[in-house]
Amino acid sequence: MKNQNMQNIINRFVFISFLIAIVYVVAVLIIDLYYKNMQITFYNILKLHSQNQILFLVDAVPIIFAFAIYRFSHIYSLKIREYQDVIERETQKSKNTFNFIEQLRQGKTDSKFEFFYARDTLAQSLVNLSKELKKSKEDEEKRKKEDEQRNWVSEGLAKFGAILRENIGDLDKLSTEVTSNLVKYIDAQQAAFFIIEEKNEEKYFEMTAHFAYGRKKFADKKLLWGEGLIGACALEKKTIFIEKVSENFVEVTSGLGKANPRCLLILPLKNNDDIYGVLEIASFKVYEDYEIEFVEMIAESIASTISNVKINMQTKKLLNESQNQAEIMARQEEEMRNNMEELKETQIEAAKQSEQFISFTNSVNHTLIRAEYSIEGKLLYANTKFLNKLGYASSSEVEGKHISMFISDKDRVWLDELWENLAKGGRHFEGDMKHISKEGNDIWTMATYVSVRDLDGKPQKILFLGIDITEDKKTNLDYKGQIDALNRSTVKADYLPNGNIIEYNTKFVEILAFSNEELKHKTVFDFIEDENIDEFKIIWKNILAGILHESRQKRVTKTGEIKWFRGTYTIVHDMYGDPSKVVYIASDITEQTLIENKNIEQTQILKEQEKKLQDAKLDLSKKLEQAREEMKLQFREIETVKMLNDKTLEGMLDAIISINQDGIVTFFNKAAEDLWQIKQDEVLGKNITYILPEVSIQDRDMYMGKFFKAGKNTLVGQRTEVYMLDKYRERISVLLTLSEARIGSRYSLTAFIQRIEVELF
Repeated sequence: MKNQNMQNIINRFVFISFLIAIVYVVAVLIIDLYYKNMQITFYNILKLHSQNQILFLVDAVPIIFAFAIYRFSHIYSLKIREYQDVIERETQKSKNTFNFIEQLRQGKTDSKFEFFYARDTLAQSLVNLSKELKKSKEDEEKRKKEDEQRNWVSEGLAKFGAILRENIGDLDKLSTEVTSNLVKYIDAQQAAFFIIEEKNEEKYFEMTAHFAYGRKKFADKKLLWGEGLIGACALEKKTIFIEKVSENFVEVTSGLGKANPRCLLILPLKNNDDIYGVLEIASFKVYEDYEIEFVEMIAESIASTISNVKINMQTKKLLNESQNQAEIMARQEEEMRNNMEELKETQIEAAKQSEQFISFTNSVNHTLIRAEYSIEGKLLYANTKFLNKLGYASSSEVEGKHISMFISDKDRVWLDELWENLAKGGRHFEGDMKHISKEGNDIWTMATYVSVRDLDGKPQKILFLGIDITEDKKTNLDYKGQIDALNRSTVKADYLPNGNIIEYNTKFVEILAFSNEELKHKTVFDFIEDENIDEFKIIWKNILAGILHESRQKRVTKTGEIKWFRGTYTIVHDMYGDPSKVVYIASDITEQTLIENKNIEQTQILKEQEKKLQDAKLDLSKKLEQAREEMKLQFREIETVKMLNDKTLEGMLDAIISINQDGIVTFFNKAAEDLWQIKQDEVLGKNITYILPEVSIQDRDMYMGKFFKAGKNTLVGQRTEVYMLDKYRERISVLLTLSEARIGSRYSLTAFIQRIEVELF
């Protein structure tokens, strides 16, 4: 349509131009007739043309002008059409670009973009932008999915952590709660919880909980150790994940019918490589990796909880066993407890009366180590004595710190239990307790921890009061160590002033061989021989008078054997200065005494023998001098023979090598130098592997290094063809003859080697 309109315009324009040209021609003729005074007639016009040939060209002007106008208009119209086409394409391109950008804005990254030019950079950029947006969208969806998975795992861990904490005291309830909640949380259909039990030396799995469990195989809820997939999972300590479950393995039953699950997940309840049970899960859905990892984390937490439960049960048993000892200690601490009860009453009274409280607090701060902790164990207040004893310069260093900062890691177990009791308002604690100073030193205190309550009886804070007993504790430990060492190394016994024995150590019983029942009726005089009893009674009176007695004494054992002791009797007085007991500490010197007596006898014998030895010494000196001269002559002869042998072997044409029992080369002649192309000085004193290195197993069959080894040869006295390697690791075939010699612990192995090539020529 546009082309037709353009053609009509061109035609009109050509026609008008043609008319204008005709008017121009007519005007020229009229003007020419006018100037020549000729009338306007056809004849005159022809006459003018005959007179002036140029008028014919003028007559042709309309046609030429019309044709020129036509060509120009046609060319101009073509240009216009080209520009219109360009404008239309650019308009369509802009429209397509706008539509594509609008689709991208709406998130439609899969839209296609039509290219108008092969090298349209804008279009290519938009396509690249679309791809990047699509990739970003996919990445965002992936991140969103991963965040959802992480949130799912985190919520699940928190949920089951709470379940494990709430049911830590009851394994049956714990297994039931875990199983039912786990099936719901991971969208499973069946689950069973097995715990390992041991009775009468029999190890088996007991099903303690199940959920929608329809299996008939384990109806008795008991499975022997190592049986089936449950046993295999426990033995291998690894998760078993089966995606294709056989039709008769397990069946899920509901009100809508029956169906077989698609996958089976069996996990070991493992903690620190110890197996406490197995968790089995069946589901219609196939679990992804993050879901399996989540269940494995839950299984590990369950195992840790079961481990803690068993440890708590064992701890409870041990606590029951130690209860009797605790009662004995409680009686011994009764006096201290009474004092602390009085202190508590004083504190209660001080809370009512502010002035008395301040006075009392100041008194406590001057005499006792004092600190206050929150229920959570954070330090609220510490007095100067606390800071000084633990080596801190100011309260700012310790306030807000947890009590574990001042306690050894080894004491955390019992302290955590104690603190939990105090935080609930339980009974106060009294006893010796070790703190750790800033420098890491041990500070021992006679400590009291009391739960301070508010007016409603609710525990508000924990009060610590202590007395520094570090030096006393160290002294007591030192004394205890000394006493233990004394009991292990010496004989010790305690006697009443009348001589009755009241206490003795193990070494005393071992040496004298009396039973404990027999020693109850013994006195100090029963261990003295009859001929010395009167003398010892005088000594005993002096001991009771305060005179220290130290001597070597003879004692008679139950079997009548004589024992000698070197000991000391020391009197111990009571608080009034009266003798309360006598402590006897001695060392068993029986063997030493017997040796001394024997030495005395032998000394006399030695004196008699000494004279004989002096006489024999002169004769022996003469014989030794004569023997030395003879040995010198023999040594010279041996050296001469050795030198002759070495010279002989050195000049032989065969290569000769000798090694000792350690494989060290002791002889290497000139022929060996030529054969190996190595100087003698480089080889002597080195291991034989220097010239006979190790070779691979497949090349070792007839290798010389296989046979030429100290104590391992099998070719002694035989001539055998073997091969060796020269310095360039080239094979050389040789004939090997071995000879060995032994003198006592000394050993020598000699090889006589001849090149086969030389022998053949």
